[in-house]
Amino acid sequence: MTSPVRVLIVDDDFRVAGLHRDLVAARPGFVVAEPAHTLADAADALRAERFDLLLVDVFLPDGDGITFARGVDIDTIVLSAATDAPTVRRALRAGALTFLPKPFEARALSDLLERYLRFRNVLNAERALTQDDIQRALGILHGGAESATVSRSATENVVLEALGDGESSASEIAERAGVSRATAQRHLSALAMRGVVDVRLRYGATGRPEHRYSVAEPGVTRGGARR
Repeated sequence: MTSPVRVLIVDDDFRVAGLHRDLVAARPGFVVAEPAHTLADAADALRAERFDLLLVDVFLPDGDGITFARGVDIDTIVLSAATDAPTVRRALRAGALTFLPKPFEARALSDLLERYLRFRNVLNAERALTQDDIQRALGILHGGAESATVSRSATENVVLEALGDGESSASEIAERAGVSRATAQRHLSALAMRGVVDVRLRYGATGRPEHRYSVAEPGVTRGGARR
């Protein structure tokens, strides 16, 4: 079972930080700590426990959030009203995964968190990553892949239903779905390209590699709706 992503929010506005905390807490797959309102508080929190994702503002009472983020080995997303081009470029040079300008609608942060989770799923593969894997992960994070809320075709829904919550080969899925192996393989490949399913190679008793598929996108029902 995949561990939840642990999130630390760093924002000096108590009201805004609380809203962001509640948005993160509402997303499946995430655990959020109480926000830090200064960089000193953030540093104390990072010393006390492990975090996977930092949501940080630029201007804080005791320093610069981008400079702080550069010095910690944690995935970072900058949330700030400082949207001038030099600041955005500086954030990206410092290693921020992306930049979300304030003010933003709640949906914008929720969608970004969902894409981040799918991005992590792709990059958490146990095998060596290919260029396609890397490009797919970046496409998911930056919105180049299909949104999870887009309706899927009827056949894709049947294939996902047949996949279930375990791990299966294309042949096993095809048999359960009542479609040809080629049809199942085609739809599984498309779902994998969009980050909806994970795929890995497993060597069987004959020594021949076999692709194994499992659901990658958390909180999805088979009809494409959120749980």
